[in-house]
Amino acid sequence: MTKVISVLIVVAVLWGGWELFFYWEKVKNQEENQKKQEASEAVLGDQLRGMPYQLEASLRTAQGMGAAGLKHFLKAYGTNIQDPRKAWIELDYCVLVSREDPSEARRVFKEVKNRTEPSSPVWPRILRLEKTYQ
Repeated sequence: MTKVISVLIVVAVLWGGWELFFYWEKVKNQEENQKKQEASEAVLGDQLRGMPYQLEASLRTAQGMGAAGLKHFLKAYGTNIQDPRKAWIELDYCVLVSREDPSEARRVFKEVKNRTEPSSPVWPRILRLEKTYQ
């Protein structure tokens, strides 16, 4: 009988160690994800890749004209711009157009969210805007 109890105690200790190891891995991964998310939140739209430098002046001009300017810019140059920069510009457009046309803002937000992966530097901004446009 004491041998059975000894075996059960050893099994329980091993199982507890195994669970502790998985818990430690989970906490470590959460900390790493939080650090990555904090680093990506510091990203500015101008720092993202995906847009030729020749379009920077046109983008600034379009931003100065508001929602209509950004819509025209995206229509004219959208095929030349790639994510994550395109997603950032489209989110700027969502914010600007939301007062005038909320359904358009929700439509564009949904498109951006569907094509953006959680590992993208734009993802934290999507999460911040999600409650507004859902």
